[in-house]
Amino acid sequence: MPLSFRNPIALRVGFFAAGLVCLLIMIPGLNYAAILWLLAAGYFSVWFYKRRTGQRLTVRSGARMGWITGVISFAMVTVLFTLTMLAVQQAGGLAVLKDQLRELSLQRGTVERAIQLLQNPYEILRSLVMMFFVMTLTCTAGGALGAKMLGKD
Repeated sequence: MPLSFRNPIALRVGFFAAGLVCLLIMIPGLNYAAILWLLAAGYFSVWFYKRRTGQRLTVRSGARMGWITGVISFAMVTVLFTLTMLAVQQAGGLAVLKDQLRELSLQRGTVERAIQLLQNPYEILRSLVMMFFVMTLTCTAGGALGAKMLGKD
C-alpha cells in the first residue's frame, strides 16, 4: 500500500512518532532541542515503519513518511496550543496570565512581548504557518535521512 494518509500502518506509526515528539517538546529543558526531536521523529517513523512492515523505504517514500509525521505533529501541537489558550481564557484571560508570569520572575520584556504576540491574531496565524513549515520540513528531512541510512542494511 502506498505511503499516504490512507495507509493505516503509516498513520499509526506517524501518530506514535508524533506523540513522542510532542511529549519531548513539552518537557521544559528538552524543548530547546525541538529541531533535533523533529528530525528524530522523521527518522524513527521510517525505522518504525520498516520494522513493522519489513519494507525498505526509498528516500522519497521516507520523506513522505516523515512528512506524514510532521503534519500529525503540527496538528497535535496546534490542538494543545488551542486547549492552553482556552484554559487561559477560563482562568481570567491574558491579564491574569501576565500577572502570573511576572510572579515567576521572568524578564519583563519577555513577558510583554509574549502577551503582545498572543493578543494579535495575525501574529498567531503567522506563527502557526511558520511552525507548520518548520515542523513538516524538519520531519521530512529526518524521514529522508532515515530511509537513506536504514536502506544500507
